[in-house]
Amino acid sequence: MSTEHATVSESAVGSEPLDEYRAGPAGDAYDEVVDPRGAVRPSWRALASDLATAGTGGLAALERRIGQLVDNEGITYTAVGGRPDDPAAPPSPWRLDAVPLLLSATEWDALAAGLEQRSLLLDAILADIYGPMRLIESGRIPPELVFGHAGYLRAAHDITIRGRHQLFMHGCDVSRWPDGRFRVYADRAQAPSGAGYAIADRQVITRAAPAALQQAGPRPLAPFARALRLMLLEAAPSDAEEPVVVVLSPGTLSETAFDQAYLASLLGFPLVESADLVVRDGRLWMRSLGTLRRVDVVLRRVDAEFSDPLDLRPDSRLGVVGLVEALRRGTVAVVNTLGSGVLENPGLTGLLPDLCRDLLDADLQLESVASYWAGIDAQRSHVLANLPRLIIRSATDDRSWTGAECTAAELDELRARIEAEPWKWVGQEPPHYSLAPAVDQTGRLTAAPVGMRLFSLMRRSGYTPLLGGLGWQFDPAAGSELVAAKDVWVRVADADVVRVDGQARLESLPVFRAASTEVVSSPRVLGDLFWMGRYSERAEATVRLLSAVRERYQDYRYRPWLEGSDAVPVLMGAVGRLTGTVAPADAAGGRSDAAFAELSSLTVDKSRVGSAAYAVDRYGYAARAVRDQLSGDTWMVLGTMDRELSGYRAEPTEGGLATVQSAILVGMLSLSGLSAESMVHDSGWHVMDIGKRLERSLALIALLRASITTALPEPVERRVTESVLLATESAVTYRRRNRGRIRTAALVQLLLFDAGNPRSLVFQLEALAANLRALPGASGSSRPDRLVGGALARLRRVDPAGLEPADDAGRHVDLIELLDGEEADLRTVAEVFEAAVLSGPGDIQPLWAGTRVVS
Repeated sequence: MSTEHATVSESAVGSEPLDEYRAGPAGDAYDEVVDPRGAVRPSWRALASDLATAGTGGLAALERRIGQLVDNEGITYTAVGGRPDDPAAPPSPWRLDAVPLLLSATEWDALAAGLEQRSLLLDAILADIYGPMRLIESGRIPPELVFGHAGYLRAAHDITIRGRHQLFMHGCDVSRWPDGRFRVYADRAQAPSGAGYAIADRQVITRAAPAALQQAGPRPLAPFARALRLMLLEAAPSDAEEPVVVVLSPGTLSETAFDQAYLASLLGFPLVESADLVVRDGRLWMRSLGTLRRVDVVLRRVDAEFSDPLDLRPDSRLGVVGLVEALRRGTVAVVNTLGSGVLENPGLTGLLPDLCRDLLDADLQLESVASYWAGIDAQRSHVLANLPRLIIRSATDDRSWTGAECTAAELDELRARIEAEPWKWVGQEPPHYSLAPAVDQTGRLTAAPVGMRLFSLMRRSGYTPLLGGLGWQFDPAAGSELVAAKDVWVRVADADVVRVDGQARLESLPVFRAASTEVVSSPRVLGDLFWMGRYSERAEATVRLLSAVRERYQDYRYRPWLEGSDAVPVLMGAVGRLTGTVAPADAAGGRSDAAFAELSSLTVDKSRVGSAAYAVDRYGYAARAVRDQLSGDTWMVLGTMDRELSGYRAEPTEGGLATVQSAILVGMLSLSGLSAESMVHDSGWHVMDIGKRLERSLALIALLRASITTALPEPVERRVTESVLLATESAVTYRRRNRGRIRTAALVQLLLFDAGNPRSLVFQLEALAANLRALPGASGSSRPDRLVGGALARLRRVDPAGLEPADDAGRHVDLIELLDGEEADLRTVAEVFEAAVLSGPGDIQPLWAGTRVVS
């Protein structure tokens, strides 16, 4: 953005994109960009000029750039009702609109003051409900609205967290009404989600449009993350010298799994699930390779009622048995505190103005959308009379109905239920949304309804807001369907800038000490890392072999009479053995189009177990479960592979198969490099490498077992051997050593016995032994150690030359026995290692259905 933007006329809109935006439907909605006189609002002038300059083509390119960055960052959202552990239904990519939502410094100051006051008010109500209960005893809060709501937990009485306030984080859903004022249509106090998304959105927009960001000067979001980290440390019990903080997640099955993992990574605290934690002697502990580490603070992202199956909901598999008892003893702090979900009862909304005057001696600054509790006669009459135009919300749980979308029969049923039990129902005026520019799929600007979620964080002196929030854009046609997120920019006022060394810089929070929290190495985390290692190697081995077989197939596809063509069926058999699949008879023969279709399917069909795409997909699923421990570049690599696979599936071509196979191989090599060079070589890394070495060993054995254990005619043997060497990345070394001669003894010497070859079996076994010794508490005499040692000893007793002779049927019997013995030992190693090191507690199983996730 250039400096002349500051002089753009208030009424200048003369550009195609803005003309289209203005031509959109407005009605009585507040327009964020254009005032009633038709002039561009001052806070939008520079950005509006940029939009005008960019044009439709520029906006479409920006939208594509943002989409690619979202993919590269792995920002996802899981729709309710899906099963994220099903490879056919992965989380959906996050949709982020290219045009941010701007707020002037003056607008924000008023909004922030109202948010801080509202947080203080809700905090005071929460402290009273689970403390002296004076508001209920005096009748200022009807008891039905507390005791009848699902968010109220009797077990949480008298449980407090350290400090002056009990509401740690508050989320507030707001929209701007036609009169220009912001109103709240929902408070989020259970375990408010979205702060991680808001910070991730800002990073994406920063990379996509850095010039616009610098010119507009939005206030940074980083201070909020630093403050959140500091407040979590300070919430720890007083006897915690170096507090250990964890983020408790429902798992990758949650709607907002990315938000949880990203926030944990940003804060530098372990992301844990219930299986990672245990209560012993009234304290909360984190499992780590057979040891326990005390936990002092839990940032809770699991709904409170699911947090402890002993004292709360017995059917929960997301909580920790005994957590409530640990809270009563004051040995751990959980935030938001258990029971805070009662503040989300819509029946409280209409009481807030009076409660604000009673508790804070001030008028409520940030008003709520008008609501009517049917427990009061006059308000019930209003609800029943206006049922078709109101939103009807339950005062006992989170259900709601939109009157305008209900049939006559549904309205009659609602009316009967309200009249039967009026205290259970609240009528709420539908929220109004302002209009702001958004980019549609064609790159054109459209006027879309927008709202946002703001966040405030507990501090010693009160509450501090996130300088912005998570914006969202609705479908203009549907009105209530979320279609995209929007970055919220709070413009910088002169007072926010200080001079340091002659340069303008934003004020930020002071640097604070870091906690000594270690990365969690629970059985669950180690299990995901183990399978990441296995799936990465499985994908690489599969695509290497598929690529080698594709090349050999193309050599003989139209010339099946050529010498050596019988190598293709042999190699197709090796593909089947390596992948565990059975090819159709015509494909197994290797000389028909069915063979190419089989190679294509085993490359890109992620629903087919054994395919390269399946292994890539499962790698991604395991990686998302331990996102807080991985490099951010992981998602860029996975995103690139996903795009290549999707592109080929959409337009499959023979030439494209080689391209997509190369893309998968490059991606897996990149991930391997990231794990080697970017991950700390701690216990988790060693476990992941154990998975990798096991898988590489088993893949090599499967390949050799299917390809070289039976004598073949010389031309066929040569072609098969060449393909095997390509698939094992050993062709160059073999040619250099053997000058083109094909001998079984030379091949097995390189691939089984050469300790200097990183692809050899002996190399994998030695690496396995070293990884096992590197694990905490390793004795060197465990069963996996003994099995690996036995497999190494078997190899060292064998003379490669003795494996070459064949029996009358042409079978290399000694080689077959050697490979079968090694395979049996390695499969036992994998089974024993998983059972001994990676198994979690037997009474905890992942729950993927029938569970309500956090709001």
